[in-house]
Amino acid sequence: MSRQAHGLRAWLLQRFTAAYIALYILVTGLWFLWQPLHSHAQWQAWLAAPLPNLATALFIATLLIHAWVGVRDVIMDYVRPTGARVSLMALVALVLGGTGLWSLRVVFSVVGQ
Repeated sequence: MSRQAHGLRAWLLQRFTAAYIALYILVTGLWFLWQPLHSHAQWQAWLAAPLPNLATALFIATLLIHAWVGVRDVIMDYVRPTGARVSLMALVALVLGGTGLWSLRVVFSVVGQ
């Protein structure tokens, strides 16, 4: 089984994605405290703006990468039978991929409205 993101590379991916996730949560949390959104139309307008839209799309991508590296490492450490390991990793990849596509579709659907 190939390990594309092992060792230092996986460690760096986890740290960089965690830093972006924390920064996004901090900045958007402060923004919403300063400028609360009270209606669905306000949420759509906020997400339709280029910067929040791009930041949110990047947040989703980094969250999925962060989750993949973490779950992949746990599976590789604790699931010894190769067939079970490959099956679990394929299932996780399918779920994360589907979730990511659905999330990005939702985020980018507000741009055209």
